[in-house]
Amino acid sequence: MKLNKITEKTTVSAQISAADIDAINEAGIRAIICNRPDGEGADQPSFEEIASAAQMAGIETRYVPVQSGMVSDTDVDAFSNALKDLPRPVLAYCRTGMRSATLWSLNEAKKRPISEILAATKSAGFDMNGVARRIANGGKTPADTGDAHYDVVIVGAGAGGISVAASLKARKSGLSVAVIDPSDIHYYQPGWTMVGGGIFEPKQTSKTMGSLIPRGVKWIKAAVAAFEPQKNAVIIEGCRVIKYDRLVVCPGLKLDWAAIEGLEDTLGRNGVTSNYRYDLAPYTWQLVQGLRQGRALFTQPPMPIKCAGAPQKAMYLSGDAWFRNNALKNIDIQFMNAGGALFGVKDYVPALMKYIEKYDATLNYFYNLVSVDGSAKTATFEVRKPDTDVQTITVDFDMMHVCPPQSAPDFIRVSPLADAAGWVDVDQATLRHKSYDNIWSLGDVMNAPNAKTAAAARKQAPTVADNIVADIRGSSPVSAYDGYGSCPLTVERGKIVLAEFGYGGVLKPSFPSFLLNGTKPTRAAWFLKEKMLPPIYWQAMLKGKEWMATPEKLKTPAE
Repeated sequence: MKLNKITEKTTVSAQISAADIDAINEAGIRAIICNRPDGEGADQPSFEEIASAAQMAGIETRYVPVQSGMVSDTDVDAFSNALKDLPRPVLAYCRTGMRSATLWSLNEAKKRPISEILAATKSAGFDMNGVARRIANGGKTPADTGDAHYDVVIVGAGAGGISVAASLKARKSGLSVAVIDPSDIHYYQPGWTMVGGGIFEPKQTSKTMGSLIPRGVKWIKAAVAAFEPQKNAVIIEGCRVIKYDRLVVCPGLKLDWAAIEGLEDTLGRNGVTSNYRYDLAPYTWQLVQGLRQGRALFTQPPMPIKCAGAPQKAMYLSGDAWFRNNALKNIDIQFMNAGGALFGVKDYVPALMKYIEKYDATLNYFYNLVSVDGSAKTATFEVRKPDTDVQTITVDFDMMHVCPPQSAPDFIRVSPLADAAGWVDVDQATLRHKSYDNIWSLGDVMNAPNAKTAAAARKQAPTVADNIVADIRGSSPVSAYDGYGSCPLTVERGKIVLAEFGYGGVLKPSFPSFLLNGTKPTRAAWFLKEKMLPPIYWQAMLKGKEWMATPEKLKTPAE
């Protein structure tokens, strides 16, 4: 007998026997619900036999039989009534536990988000994606079969999603394309680093989503609840069903602020800030301007994160401001990195180290932020250095810039599209899903081993568009993504280290070395055109083609 705990109050299992009652009692179970009809199997003990043994152990029981594969709305109501009447924790069982897990999921549909239900049952060993539509419908059987159908449906209207939509329409204008995204505003997130450095104004980094949806593309303003890839369907909020011939998944990733104890309670005050949020980036610049002495911490969590250079760019721009106002000599800059290297591509490290030395910053490797006490102005780190025991170290600060842990969105992690780590599982060259031939993915949410940057998305978008059009024509994939990523590391105002690389850290320079050597700090005013970058970024997405710096134009979105 295996007890599969879904929550602290509810456990499910396969068929139990009278001999299991003692172990069930020792596990703290106070009530048992039988969801298996008597006589379903020749070797099955009757409910009366189970109930008799349970009564002797002081455990209450309830008989709520459900036909295999036929969980009705009435069955869910009966299960719900049993849960209301019985003491907890309760154990529900059937032949395999699947019916019991389904009943629990549908009962919880009006109380919990669908992603939480799918995650809880998945952790207990049960895949509820087959009833995701019912869960999204409040636990009731939906009557609809589909609200709309498109040639291509794109989940996510970030840089990747809008670029793919525009690229598809540019290649095959007659395609019916829909983009699903609940957001009213599209943000140029790389610009938030510049806001935190006093270079951009926040308003430069945002546009209305409606102004960026490509012409001829349908915008479905809703959140995705679940996927039904076997039925070529996406379930959105309100239990609406969007059908597709081909699907592109690019919703970005989740910033997990709650993973750091105490962080959410102190963000935006007590000297704690982050350029990873639109509303907090101005506070970063406020803190930098106000700090004349003390300790400034800059944190970086374990990979993967989007734009791996952003945590240290915040440090460089802050250090540069303190250098310029002559406060640097009185400020102790500490870079707290959960990883073991300053940057993942070693060729760029020497140029960056010159600025670590210029700003007299201390590099602390294998330091992972786990909690913050804002009122006390202390941060606690787990230090996991190789071949040593884990240590817990608390550090005082006057200012702290936090990069939060990051993961795939909840509705992706619990979906059939995800790998074991929760990311969309794709072929790293074609960006096609490994299990579903009519699904592709790009951007931060997929599991190819590349850097999660906007520059990567600009290369991935035409690759996906080319391969979808080829698939429509009945051809094999025609484009391959080489892992390209770029991170213009702004090391001071007007200077960058332009890191460009592909899979395995192979350098992928865009310019001849005589024009621009990315491994050295480069005077960037002519290259970045900082005040114009957001418009260039948005215009490039809407063209549906790669936006790439060329010696003739010298225009590239910075990150």
